[in-house]
Amino acid sequence: MSENLNRGVPIGEERDREMLKGATTYTYRERPQGEVQAHVFFPKKPSEDLRTLVVFFHGGFWESPSPAQFVPHCLHFADRGAVAVAAETRTASRHGTGALEAIEDARDLIRWLRYNAATFGIDPDRVVVCGAAGGALLSLMTTLPKGQDLAPVDGLDCRAQALILFSALVDAGAGSAAFSKFPEEISAKKSSPLRLVRRHMPPMIFFHGKADRIAPFAKVASFCRKARWRGNFCELVDYEKAEHGFFNFNLSHHNFELTIGAADRFLVERGLLKAAEEDIPAIY
Repeated sequence: MSENLNRGVPIGEERDREMLKGATTYTYRERPQGEVQAHVFFPKKPSEDLRTLVVFFHGGFWESPSPAQFVPHCLHFADRGAVAVAAETRTASRHGTGALEAIEDARDLIRWLRYNAATFGIDPDRVVVCGAAGGALLSLMTTLPKGQDLAPVDGLDCRAQALILFSALVDAGAGSAAFSKFPEEISAKKSSPLRLVRRHMPPMIFFHGKADRIAPFAKVASFCRKARWRGNFCELVDYEKAEHGFFNFNLSHHNFELTIGAADRFLVERGLLKAAEEDIPAIY
C-alpha cells in the first residue's frame, strides 16, 4: 500500500485542468491498463486536529473520467475543514474496462487514503464516501457487501462512516442502466446495492429527482425503506420534477445550494463536521 504516493501527470482536458488547478493530484494505483488518479483538496486554514475525509466518485457509468463534476463540492467541504477528494477510477474510454474494475479501484482508493492518513492529516475513522449515479453505486460497494468482498487488505478497511449519494444507481440487474457494464448477469446482481441491504449500515443520505429516467426514483425509495426496516438511518431527500443531473452546480445553482447545505447538515449531525460558526458563505 505504500506505492504511488506521487503527484500525477497534468490532466489532459483543458476544462478539467482549469477546474482541478486547486487540487494536488496523486496516482494511487498503477494498473495494467494505466495509472489511476485522485485529486485532493486541502483546507486553507491550518489545524492540529485530524480532519474528516470526504471522497467523491463522479457519474457517467464508468465510460470516461470526469472528476471535475464534484470540484464545487470538494471546494465547499475543504472550506469547511475537511480533506476532499475528487476521485478517478478506470474507465472504458481510457482503460478499456467496466464496472468491476471501477469498484475495485474505489475500494483501493479508500484503503490507500487510510494508509496515508498521517500524510494527509485525516482521521481514518471519519471517512465519508459520496457519489453520483454510477459513482453512487461505487460508494455503496465500498461499504455494503459482507464477508470476503470487503475483507481488510494489509489491515486497511475500505468501508465508510457515512454516505452521501446523488441520483444513485442502486440496481445493476437486468434492465438497469448499469447492467451492460458488467461482464455477466451474476456479477451485475452481486453488485446491486438493492440486494445488499443489511443491518448495521452506516448512516446515509440520498438526493434524488422524482423525474429521473436513468436511475428510477422508485428503486431508491425501495432501498431506503428496506434500510430503515432493518434499523438503519437512511434519509431520502426528493425533488419534484427534477431529472438525473439536477444537483450539479453547472445545471442548477439553486439545487446545488439546497443539496450541499443538506449534506453539510447531515455530516454535522453525525459529528463528522463541526457546526459552522456562522452561515456558510457562498464561495462560487
